[in-house]
Amino acid sequence: MSENKLYEGKAKVLYSTENPEEIIQYFKDDATAFNNKIKDVIASKGILNNYISEYIMLELQKNDIPTHFIKRIDERRQLVKKCKIIPLEVIIRNTTAGSMAKRLGIEEGIDIKNPVLDLCYKEDALNDPLINEDQAVEVLKAVTRAELALIRKLTFRINGILQKIFSDIGIKLVDFKIEFGFDSQNNILLADEISPDSCRLWDAKTNDKLDKDRFRRGLGGLVEAYTEVANRLNIKID
Repeated sequence: MSENKLYEGKAKVLYSTENPEEIIQYFKDDATAFNNKIKDVIASKGILNNYISEYIMLELQKNDIPTHFIKRIDERRQLVKKCKIIPLEVIIRNTTAGSMAKRLGIEEGIDIKNPVLDLCYKEDALNDPLINEDQAVEVLKAVTRAELALIRKLTFRINGILQKIFSDIGIKLVDFKIEFGFDSQNNILLADEISPDSCRLWDAKTNDKLDKDRFRRGLGGLVEAYTEVANRLNIKID
């Protein structure tokens, strides 16, 4: 399998393959927060994210969610469909936390009756600003109205599936961030990853954080928390 680096991000590296419609997604151990203002390397974080994201992508595919995931190659690599990433971060919030709680001046941990969808413009130089749907469509022209409507529909379906997956293992899905892309036939696919790096996950009984907030907030124990999530999902790490 011939590989050339296509792109290196904060947590992953993308490589080409001999098939122009498939690429390799490599999970690094790098940890970053607040748009790369805090950085570290945490051994085996990438391995855990790879396995957890594989598990979740497969569960979503079973529920007819179109994703870029093809297969996990080894402990750090996945084979995925090549996508043109839409420059939008799509966030679902089931409980107040993080930037939304800070922005609105409200306490964390308040359950939201009807989940809230936020959009952010994926642009590191601008710190991924919060935008509205009109800006996404009319100003950035990142998607059409119809495409955005499909993204909204898929995102809320994904939320329902993830909430059940995690509630069944005693974990509360507080919020999560996902990305979408266009494949070569212009179909919209769920892309990137879904892991404790991109979700807020709290123990349902204790509210202990089992996600990247352990790094963001200097709590320590990130690998232990990710391992706990993997263990509850009954994921076997080779």
